[in-house]
Amino acid sequence: MTDQLSHEYTPGLHGHITHTEFASTEPQATRDWCVAVFPWKFQAPFQSPQGDYHLFAYSEQGGGGIRQTADGESPGSIPTVHVDDADATHRAALAAGAESVMEPHDVMPGVRVAVVRAPGGVVLGLSGPTA
Repeated sequence: MTDQLSHEYTPGLHGHITHTEFASTEPQATRDWCVAVFPWKFQAPFQSPQGDYHLFAYSEQGGGGIRQTADGESPGSIPTVHVDDADATHRAALAAGAESVMEPHDVMPGVRVAVVRAPGGVVLGLSGPTA
């Protein structure tokens, strides 16, 4: 978790995909490419477990981040669904047949996330406010 950033929960977006995380073998190159191609606004990178995390916004209500791939992870993206309660939605997802990829945890002040693998293998993030 970082003290550098915080986020205030946006009500009314439950079920919307509001964040997409890109796992890249070359995060800075991916960031540079996105800057050249899209009108996204990037913040200064901050440290994550995989190194620099490049947070961007494509609108007032959505954005994403670019990070280094983890050991053994293939490059790709994970869409994150805005939820009212990450813990409750994580439990509901598991009860409905998903597998937990990452248990709910706080990533910055105001943001609690979890990751699940839905039936069929699709990986989705869940992002809600901290308690």
